[in-house]
Amino acid sequence: MLIVDDSAIVRKLLGDALRREPDIEVVGGAADPFVARDMILQFEPDLITLDIEMPRMDGLSFLRRLMEHHPVAAIVVSSLTQSGSSASVEALRIGAIDVIAKPGGPTSVGQVTEKLVQRIRALRAGPPIRLTRPTAAAPSHSPSLESRAAAMRRARGLIAIGASTGGTQAIEAVLTRMPADVPPIVVVQHMPAGFTRAFAERLDSVCGLHVVEAGGGETLERGTAYIAPGDYHLVVEQEGLRLRTRLSQGPPVHYQRPAVDVLFASVARLNSMAVVGLLLTGMGADGADGMVMMRRAGAITIAEAEESCIVFGMPKEAIARGGAVHVASLLRMPGLICECFEHLACAKAS
Repeated sequence: MLIVDDSAIVRKLLGDALRREPDIEVVGGAADPFVARDMILQFEPDLITLDIEMPRMDGLSFLRRLMEHHPVAAIVVSSLTQSGSSASVEALRIGAIDVIAKPGGPTSVGQVTEKLVQRIRALRAGPPIRLTRPTAAAPSHSPSLESRAAAMRRARGLIAIGASTGGTQAIEAVLTRMPADVPPIVVVQHMPAGFTRAFAERLDSVCGLHVVEAGGGETLERGTAYIAPGDYHLVVEQEGLRLRTRLSQGPPVHYQRPAVDVLFASVARLNSMAVVGLLLTGMGADGADGMVMMRRAGAITIAEAEESCIVFGMPKEAIARGGAVHVASLLRMPGLICECFEHLACAKAS
């Protein structure tokens, strides 16, 4: 791996710490994107860490060029400032596979190392990473936006979405293809505290529906997607005919907080509720058991197909455990969600 950071102290401390791990090889450190470019061509690392704020060329511009001409797995190590959070979310949209918070200053390197080692080992143990997402045209049988909007206006219930590595792109691909008037949507995306608000704001700016970071205690409303805040589990609770969010800082599940399994398990406990659940791209198995619970409770569940996944880990586990009613690519999902609600409505009527 290659460390790209303009701070010599960060490069040394992070490099020394990672070199102490017997299964991780660090080929060097680069102070700016131009040095990094030459080192990538020379050493061909399978992973780089990338700072956003660097001299001569910022990290976002470098990442865009890298993903276009020489794709390589990149983990962004970014500050918790508002600008740093927004830039990190943009980096994930461009093609970075993960983001790790750098609380501030060289002394935070120790906090970053443990998380980075965990990510590296998970990447090595999991299925291969797809560095570019397929851009196939939408299926010809997919309902038009007008018919989709009409179907979703009739839909009553809840949509629950879980994702991890590559999920920011996947969630955006689904939500931007959904009409404004949809049942409430709850989302868990593995992301550190401080970054989920910027993620929600980004989605809100490009989607027809309203997207917010969940604050805990709010009533779920139609036409709104609620993103679980980093470092908090998101739970849906039922109060009569109303659904409310609740946040907790219970123990991490699958090393994650928020965890998809926690959200899905809470959704599976809802009574007489039409639910469609989506499990998208990501490493590991978070969400697989929760999807099984939802299916057993009567929800219609959809796992992302391998063909569109950045990492076919979490969906693969859900499919293997029998949790997925359907397997579909991202472009197929918006139309399939409409069909699922129509099926649930017919089942309830009969």
